[in-house]
Amino acid sequence: MAETYTETTNQSWLSRIGNSIKGILFGIVVIPLMIILLWWNEGRAITTANSLKEGVAAVVSVSSDKLDPANDKKLIHVMGEARAASPVSDPEFGIRASALRLLRSEEIYQWVESKKSQTQEKLGGGEETITTYSYQKDWVSEPIKSADFKQTAEHANHGGLIAGDGEFVAEEVMLGNYLVPEKYVSRMGPPEKFSLIEDDLAGLTGRIKELASIQAGAFYFGETPDEPQIGDVRVSYEIVKAGTYSVLAAQVGNSFEDYATKAGDSISFVEAGSVSAGTMFKNAASANSMMTWLARFLGFLFMAFGFMAIMRPLSVLGSVIPFVGSIIGMSTGLISFVLAGTLSILVIAIAWIAVRPLLGITLLTLVIGGVIYSRKIAARNKPAIMSA
Repeated sequence: MAETYTETTNQSWLSRIGNSIKGILFGIVVIPLMIILLWWNEGRAITTANSLKEGVAAVVSVSSDKLDPANDKKLIHVMGEARAASPVSDPEFGIRASALRLLRSEEIYQWVESKKSQTQEKLGGGEETITTYSYQKDWVSEPIKSADFKQTAEHANHGGLIAGDGEFVAEEVMLGNYLVPEKYVSRMGPPEKFSLIEDDLAGLTGRIKELASIQAGAFYFGETPDEPQIGDVRVSYEIVKAGTYSVLAAQVGNSFEDYATKAGDSISFVEAGSVSAGTMFKNAASANSMMTWLARFLGFLFMAFGFMAIMRPLSVLGSVIPFVGSIIGMSTGLISFVLAGTLSILVIAIAWIAVRPLLGITLLTLVIGGVIYSRKIAARNKPAIMSA
């Protein structure tokens, strides 16, 4: 059960005004950065889309059992059984496995601090914040510096990792008659759990061997596995087994390398199972679309935060009477999102107009509508802001 500690702090109206004025700098910086991000993202999306289109026209499907020198430097699609010539190993702990990849995950038992704050405006413009700090023990991937905790003495952490996380790739992986480069093997998956047994303790040496045991298929370094103590460590493994994989890349001799397109991107895809070239391109196009929309959303969102930061002093000024500050805050928030949406669409429209005029013109039309709408909102809320 988590332990908790509550702290109440107060901030004066003048202090809040000072902080909100400082926040204007955040808006001034973040808005241009988001414009750059949106512009870059549209260029990246177009380049990737054109590269994929070029790849679809150039790809040649070949058999994994036969190498054709005529395909050298060409973009090929090949499916086959990927197998390693020898086991892959982790020299740190002496673990070996018949697999393409071996992944080591190390965790340490530590105190973890989390906090939750609730802020309420007070009459006169001040602000009261109640912060609740929670402490509980958990397994984490890195040691936590308890000196930074609000309550340090009661929740002191100690100990460290033995070796940290690690990834090991088999030295020679063949896909039929093709030698798969290490960076391509690193993309093979998905991994599955690899359970250790008592015999694996024999591969340990030195001090760690004295503290080691097997718990739930993993190494456990501590005196009481059933009751973990702060500083205890556990090491678990996952493997990627030999199996059928599909590769889409340039053929170079008896191996692969990234295929450079004239459009600007390089192409190299690796997927588990027998996946057709058409499906691999569709998957890549879907990933490109997802990344494009994610960047658009983040650009829009942080741009809105930037506008809100610039207009924040207005709501703070009005917060002498809390409900007035809330009304102004809602109004400036709405205006911020409209401005961010309008500017985002404008940047995207300009980026696209050179390659897809119809889409660009459509987006510009939406921008004009957004500007008119935002002006109406601003005019409607002007009396409320002025009266504050």
